[in-house]
Amino acid sequence: MIGGLSDSLNLAKKLTFNKAWNASRVLSGYYRSRLSGDPFQTGLPISLAFEPTTSCNLRCPECPSGLRSFTRPTGMLGEPLFRDVIDQLSSTLAYLIFYFQGEPYLHPSFLNMVQYASSKGIYTATSTNAHYLTEETARMTVESGLDRLIISIDGVTQESYQSYRIGGSLSKVIEGTRTIVAMKRRLRSKTPHLIFQFLVVRPNEHEIQPVYQLARELGVDQVVLKTAQIYDYQNGSDLIPLNEKYSRYRKNANGTYSIKNALDNHCWKMWHSCVVTWDGKVVPCCFDKDAHFILGDLTKQPFKEIWFSEEYNSFRSSLLKSRSEIEICKNCSEGTRVWA
Repeated sequence: MIGGLSDSLNLAKKLTFNKAWNASRVLSGYYRSRLSGDPFQTGLPISLAFEPTTSCNLRCPECPSGLRSFTRPTGMLGEPLFRDVIDQLSSTLAYLIFYFQGEPYLHPSFLNMVQYASSKGIYTATSTNAHYLTEETARMTVESGLDRLIISIDGVTQESYQSYRIGGSLSKVIEGTRTIVAMKRRLRSKTPHLIFQFLVVRPNEHEIQPVYQLARELGVDQVVLKTAQIYDYQNGSDLIPLNEKYSRYRKNANGTYSIKNALDNHCWKMWHSCVVTWDGKVVPCCFDKDAHFILGDLTKQPFKEIWFSEEYNSFRSSLLKSRSEIEICKNCSEGTRVWA
């Protein structure tokens, strides 16, 4: 495996003066806000996540898509809306993630949208359960210019894999991985950078080393371990790993669990990124899965108007004052690290 060096170099090649200058403004605004306690923002987002669809073929137990538990509307992203937002931000946007909830490859125009963003010089990434990587889809994926493809694997045996990826087939994941690796070689392409993402849960925590071996055998570029978000974690869960190193939570003396994150009163994500749902709603981050904190509607407002709005700054102000009181922040394992 080649790790993330070539991927990082690929991202760096896409940076322009405008993108670098914008990033510096975002970073300075973030630190000024932390020092003053008042929100200050002059730059546009460095990173953006778009939700292609809320549909998914699996039934993962801690996922709203898998549980079919959304209270918000469900559907698929319209390509005209996507292109309009990209046109507004292409000169400053460095990183675009085609994922929030759902399986991106279920959207019939998903790879057309990837190709459009790639043609604008934006680094593109997505996450998939790899059940739809046929030879034709793999060819279209490579030709779209997708820079990073994260494949959720979560087990090296069907038994451990399906303990979380309910309804999934490990053999399909492996077959899809082989297909995309072979297509990259056939088309002599270095992209997409392939990542095996291994969500560490109790049923698979003994398979961490084997997943690295499997990645080497298949020609995957990198393995990333990810801790699992558990919604009702206070009283424990059969999914929380026994090895606390791989858990977002620590076990207390009284047998209950608490999140490891200190929930300090600042969040890098609120300055450098946001999420756009399939129907154009702007929400603060990927922890707002049911879109409880809608900060604007891109079907009615231009992006800049939302990003610099009083409502958005009010939300930033609230987390600078007391982040632990914001519902979507209470189970957050991220946010405070710059460039995380």
